[in-house]
Amino acid sequence: MQQITTELLEQIKSIVGAEYVFTDEESFEKYGRDETEKLHYSPAVVVKPRKTEEIAALMQLANKHLIPVTPRGAGTGLTGGALPHLGGLVIAMERFNQILDIDERNLQVTTEPGVITEVLQNAVKEKGLFYPPDPASKGSCFIGGNISENSGGPKAVKYGVVKDYVLNLEVVLPTGEIIWTGSNVLKNATGYNLTQLIVGSEGTLGIVTKIVLRLIPHPKFDLLMLAPFDSLEKASEAVSAIFRAGITPSAMELMEIESIRLASKLCESTAIAITDNLAAHLIIEVDGNDKDVLMKDMEAIAEVLTNFEVGELYFADDAQQKTELWKIRRKANEASVAAGYTIEEDTVVPRAELPKLIKGVKALAAENGFKVVSYGHAGDGNLHIRINHPLYKKSYENEVIQGILIKIFELVKSLGGTISGEHGIGLIQKSFMPVVFDPVTMELMKGIKKVFDPNHILNAGKIFDLKK
Repeated sequence: MQQITTELLEQIKSIVGAEYVFTDEESFEKYGRDETEKLHYSPAVVVKPRKTEEIAALMQLANKHLIPVTPRGAGTGLTGGALPHLGGLVIAMERFNQILDIDERNLQVTTEPGVITEVLQNAVKEKGLFYPPDPASKGSCFIGGNISENSGGPKAVKYGVVKDYVLNLEVVLPTGEIIWTGSNVLKNATGYNLTQLIVGSEGTLGIVTKIVLRLIPHPKFDLLMLAPFDSLEKASEAVSAIFRAGITPSAMELMEIESIRLASKLCESTAIAITDNLAAHLIIEVDGNDKDVLMKDMEAIAEVLTNFEVGELYFADDAQQKTELWKIRRKANEASVAAGYTIEEDTVVPRAELPKLIKGVKALAAENGFKVVSYGHAGDGNLHIRINHPLYKKSYENEVIQGILIKIFELVKSLGGTISGEHGIGLIQKSFMPVVFDPVTMELMKGIKKVFDPNHILNAGKIFDLKK
């Protein structure tokens, strides 16, 4: 990879304007980090373009001179996907921040990637429409980053993840061409599905500049239940039983007691009572347009839970109580990091295997002398495992932690799961890809990368290493 010379820097300035090109230490500090294990890598230059054509010109220049490029959203990622670990050019997408069109007739929205996810959700909600994917960082993350990671969130259990809502994407390729990946239609059997290939590709195949999403009508009502358990395994066993009873909640979140304690403290909240024997809570939500039906669903769920030694159920009476409970859940990650649980894994297994996963992880923690706290999207088997090791606070390039994580991931694979449900692979998980993929599959993925990015300049070294 080549360095950015004074001449190249001037060409970059001529493309986007000198006022949007940054080479100061403050910018390098900010754009050299995301939320991954306090890792930091300084870029050579940070650029904030506003037009698709500007990004295309930047990519043509970078491809010609073999300059590494890292696309950057809001920097909320947890696997190092936005870290410029090879230096080079960071393309920050924050000026692509407009919702371009809300098409109420066709239930679609066209947006730029730098729009905050919650801002998009609120804008379509005003029209009576619903964009369900809601990652914990929805108040700060960009919709473009959600596309890159195929994000999910609590609503995924009923409504699906980002890939289920993306119809079409405008993308700048690593070689500088601009393409649309599909059509603004609900059905499309025309050639390879490039749209879904870009979704979840973590910014390694192209830079998304426009997004067309399908929407659905916003449900009129939602009910929220808090279910306490004295056994973490019983709580996880109850999850699959609810679905087997024919009920599909709009959200079903598992919080281990320690994550509740930490998040409640951070939020200064007493919304969730913490007793001596409490091991976990399930947060269960149903939504729809008929309140009587929803009440019957809640009654049926409560009946199922009686088979799993559930404690006294708590029903949120109003919007404020619901908001308070969701705030605690969404703060679990931040609170855990602050308490020393700095290493996070984003495992996912078939939901009926959650008890075995939890039991296995707890056993590994006891055997290897670290603490673990878990929480996550129990309804779709996606468990966030946070590790607090007394000696090591980072997993990246740490042999001891790497050895522990391999054991966790081997357990996950044995249960029919995989190593990431929604956070992606990025920089710090790539060494574990061979745990779940055979060499043939890995070579197919690398071949796709080579077709899109023959000089391996765009987010190089993410997901896997690639030799030219």
